[in-house]
Amino acid sequence: MDEKKILLVDDEVQILNMLEEAFKLHGYSVTTAESAESALEILAKESIMVMFLDLKLPGMSGIDLCRRIREENQIAVISALTGYSNFFGLLECRAAGFDDFFTKPAGLKTLLKAAEDAFEKIERWKIYEYNLV
Repeated sequence: MDEKKILLVDDEVQILNMLEEAFKLHGYSVTTAESAESALEILAKESIMVMFLDLKLPGMSGIDLCRRIREENQIAVISALTGYSNFFGLLECRAAGFDDFFTKPAGLKTLLKAAEDAFEKIERWKIYEYNLV
């Protein structure tokens, strides 16, 4: 995987900008969206395999967005970001297809490590992609 692309989806522009800057400083290519609908438009045009989605978005929720992404992409590594944390929310996220769950304010080191791990996982999975062709 040459370019390490990340999609960040959050309606809080300050959080979006802070995360975008942090990931870019660590060598990632970052695309941002302030709504689920914008994220779906981006994903229709571009292949992005690592995503961090806010759960509370205007219009379509982050949980519904994850479900929609999973209809097309079972391999992407999708993490939830939320300011509202409870056990039932975690269960709902897992059922929707999220791979991980972070409560805001999540530490930048934690999110950067999650991105690193996600790209390593996708790289390991590439061997199966080649074997299926």
